[in-house]
Amino acid sequence: MAGKVKRKCSFCGRTDSEVALLITGVDGFICNECAEQAVEITREYLRDTGKKKLEDRKKNLPKPKEIKSFLDQYVIGQDDAKRFLSVSVYNHYKRLMQADSADEVEIEKSNIIMVGSTGTGKTLLARTIAKLLDVPFTIVDATVLTEAGYVGEDIESILTRLLQVADYNVAEAEKGIVFIDEIDKIARKSDNPSITRDVSGEGVQQGLLKLLEGSVVNVPPQGGRKHPDQKMIPVNTKNILFICGGAFDGIEKKIAQRLNTHVVGYNAVNNVSKIDKSNMMQYIAPQDLKAFGLIPEIIGRLPVLTYLNPLDRDALRSILTEPKNSIIKQYVKLFEMDGISLTFQSEVFEYVVDKAVEYKLGARGLRSIVETIMMDVMFELPSSEGAKSYEVTLDYAKAQLGKANMSRLQNA
Repeated sequence: MAGKVKRKCSFCGRTDSEVALLITGVDGFICNECAEQAVEITREYLRDTGKKKLEDRKKNLPKPKEIKSFLDQYVIGQDDAKRFLSVSVYNHYKRLMQADSADEVEIEKSNIIMVGSTGTGKTLLARTIAKLLDVPFTIVDATVLTEAGYVGEDIESILTRLLQVADYNVAEAEKGIVFIDEIDKIARKSDNPSITRDVSGEGVQQGLLKLLEGSVVNVPPQGGRKHPDQKMIPVNTKNILFICGGAFDGIEKKIAQRLNTHVVGYNAVNNVSKIDKSNMMQYIAPQDLKAFGLIPEIIGRLPVLTYLNPLDRDALRSILTEPKNSIIKQYVKLFEMDGISLTFQSEVFEYVVDKAVEYKLGARGLRSIVETIMMDVMFELPSSEGAKSYEVTLDYAKAQLGKANMSRLQNA
């Protein structure tokens, strides 16, 4: 009778009598000593890979001026907001690098809040900077958020989006940037704390505190309501940078009230004359956000406050034609794909800008007006056999706007 075949390690060849433990696999075995050596090799490899990734990140780290010059290609004006955003993103990268090194001085994150009227470029700034970044980036809308248990999305759904962008790589998601749009829509309804539930206002602000400050949050990978039995993913928000943006419609009145309280004494008349009433947003301060309805705790967790200037006529004219993806360049490209060369009379641009100023819709108004002018041309020309070029004239633009019911834009 043949002797019993001894099991041996598939790596080093030692039998089970020569080692303390032999682990059985599908088609082989590994001893405890080879397993320990494999762990050390893996750790060393991951350490080297992490160092290499860190070195690559350091080498390719965009400086604040480089970030701003990139933003300048797509966004007209708003230099102050661009500078704040560029510095904050640059510091975010540096904080990520510090996380990989042992250092006594710990750099804390500086979340940002951007305030500006509709159509001034808050969301565009966020979308543009996302093109440049080497970290996961997502834009979420605060209007859909409610307290847990009520109809709407839970606060944790913000991180669900970030996880999706990072392909559910938690380590990468924990280094990401989140842009929370329409933050002003979760302001509480009055300046006084409510004794009743403010389900989509103050309650959401309270829920956001833990995310902004930095804590481990259990995130539902597929959203919270539809899959209640799913396994939660713990995400640490300590190194996630939050950028908030909102129109804060009517906050100019709060700013004006605050500025008036300071105008007392003999220099009262001089102080009033120094205030630029056409752009009150430049005087914004944290106490104005509190008066609008943000709770003090959330304002404290958004230490960088910047504003976006209202767009004047010159800025609107530049937005129409100058950026890399300007509105006019987009229409020229659309017609180019049909083999048609599209041109505009320069007077058309002036006319469109005049109408955008009249309707007070900011940069979004430009697209609405150009879309109205171009609709019939976009319908007819692709079907025209011999059409190789087309010029939009001032008379045609006026006729198209006259035909359309443009009063709807004013009431939009």
